[in-house]
Amino acid sequence: MRVLLIGANGYLGRFVADRLLADPAVQLTALGRGDDADVRFDLASGSPGALTRFLDAVHPGVVVNCAGATRGGARELTRHNTVAVATVCEALRRSGCGARLVQIGCGAEYGPSQPGSSTAEDSVPRPGGPYGVSKLAATELVLGSGLDAVVLRVFSPAGPGTPAGSPLGRLAEAMRRAMQSGDGELKLTGLGAQRDFIDVRDVARAVHAASLSAAQGVINIGSGRAVRLRDAAAILARVAGYGGALHELDGPPGPLRPSIGHPRADSDHAIHAAHPGVHTVHSGAHAAHTAHTAPVAYPDGCGSWQQADVRTARDRLGWRPRINLEESLGDIWMEAACRI
Repeated sequence: MRVLLIGANGYLGRFVADRLLADPAVQLTALGRGDDADVRFDLASGSPGALTRFLDAVHPGVVVNCAGATRGGARELTRHNTVAVATVCEALRRSGCGARLVQIGCGAEYGPSQPGSSTAEDSVPRPGGPYGVSKLAATELVLGSGLDAVVLRVFSPAGPGTPAGSPLGRLAEAMRRAMQSGDGELKLTGLGAQRDFIDVRDVARAVHAASLSAAQGVINIGSGRAVRLRDAAAILARVAGYGGALHELDGPPGPLRPSIGHPRADSDHAIHAAHPGVHTVHSGAHAAHTAHTAPVAYPDGCGSWQQADVRTARDRLGWRPRINLEESLGDIWMEAACRI
């Protein structure tokens, strides 16, 4: 099977490339803006005609689109996330290759959801920011294209390679700095949001499965469990061996009190939720009287809660997540620790 991977050098694309290359039946061609791509092409500015000619020459059976932007203004996000996908769809319609399209969407397309609920694929999308809007527009283009296509709505990816500017990346960097400087207290903000974290390697497995399947439409890719960011911070502190205290500056009202201990991973999930009123987690004795402050808020427009209903991925792709959050955070920490 010949696969054309767009965005192979991105956060998700690197792991998708590794997964596809591990399949001896796959012949992989990478298309992107970087010098190390097999073919250089900028989707945001390239013409559908030029891409069509390349598709006709390579004749892939599957096109996987991992390209896109997560930051920037509305115009930039639209150019990289929506216009680029329009180019892919038009090129595939013009081409005689008949390739299947696997498009990477995101959980931000749904927007805020009711706390305690699981978001299924038939939920009405109401994105709360320009990123989600640009990705939802791309999904609608794919679904209306008439192509053999599937959109994988990936919730909150985590694990090795996590961008330093992401909430988990900033959290790991703040902890690294606190440990390096001997701070006995790490002051954090924005830890109340609950997100459905899914390891990037599990996302790559889902992309591989979708490439081989006949499934169409939208399929959620997540862990199926929302995790409060303050609980992720506690796991990260334990993994890192941070001996100070995590102090949440904007935590829930009520007196400060220690948590019942660090959450521990089980075989299926990363953590057991801590008491909702806790906003100071003592990881050990104070190593110093200084403190480091770091914001880790989620700017994705999804409010305080997001949790995926992943039954469709199980039923139509035969896919389940395998890597728990503790392992993902351990890999994030290993990369941060290398900078100490």
